[in-house]
Amino acid sequence: MITPQIHDRAVGAVLGSAAGDALGAGYEFRPAVPEPTPITMTGGGSFGWAPGEWTDDTSMAVPILRTAARGGDPASEPALDGLVAAWAAWSANAPDVGIQTRNVLTGLEARIASAARAAARQEHEVKGRSAGNGSLMRTAPLVLAYLRGDVGEEERLASAARAISDLTHFESDAGDACVLWCVAIRHAVLTGELDVLRGIDLLDLDRRRLWVDRIVTAEHSEPVDFTESNGWVVSALQAAYAAVKQSSSLEDALVRAVRTGNDTDTVAAIAGGLAGALYGASSLPAQWRELLHGWPNLRADDLVALSEQALAV
Repeated sequence: MITPQIHDRAVGAVLGSAAGDALGAGYEFRPAVPEPTPITMTGGGSFGWAPGEWTDDTSMAVPILRTAARGGDPASEPALDGLVAAWAAWSANAPDVGIQTRNVLTGLEARIASAARAAARQEHEVKGRSAGNGSLMRTAPLVLAYLRGDVGEEERLASAARAISDLTHFESDAGDACVLWCVAIRHAVLTGELDVLRGIDLLDLDRRRLWVDRIVTAEHSEPVDFTESNGWVVSALQAAYAAVKQSSSLEDALVRAVRTGNDTDTVAAIAGGLAGALYGASSLPAQWRELLHGWPNLRADDLVALSEQALAV
């Protein structure tokens, strides 16, 4: 049953991620911002974002949210085909697309999932790595399709999170991170509790100890400790988790994430998905919600409406 509290936290996961993205946009690729310098949603940055405008993180999340709003199985091949087609169309004119994601989406012989997976594998084989943070940054809306409490729902969410990650990111670290984060967001939405290790048993056995160590490290670190490498999905997750773990509110979590510097919009978008699931949409500062907007000509209220559709199907 979707109670008012669960509804608020589910919508919060979507709005929190988008707000983190927009808040961090003006600070991307810059050094860490220490206290007491304020963090403000004023836009700017490398791509001249308008105040409150989200970047590629949320632009790639929107098709996932729309998939959830349509109902059905988000991990089905037709649904995955739809994501690839939407991302490819968006990336053709987007000002800011991650290098790895752009390399996968550019030049696809067909805008379908099988072609994207093949391109992602090729990108990994050429570069020798493909664990950027570009699949984790967009993953939060997927959780809204898995909140009914059915038997095996966590397992199906984990499978879908990995399948969607695999469309652009071949390396196991990326898929593992999406599994852990989605399961943690779902748990927070349903219970109001923070548990990033909730999904550890859904990873391959030989990967579990590695991820436990990474999460424990994050629990005893500051978000800024991961600044230099936060384009890597592992460091991005660790920085985001550290920000949420130490936070007292949604705003506090997002500000802590942005203070890290470097890939600020993505770290804050990742943090915002989990923090929004903990604190709820109602905790988002009204000024931020009013400013929030981005591709494809949507605003915060549109994200709320899509989220509510996803919760209703």
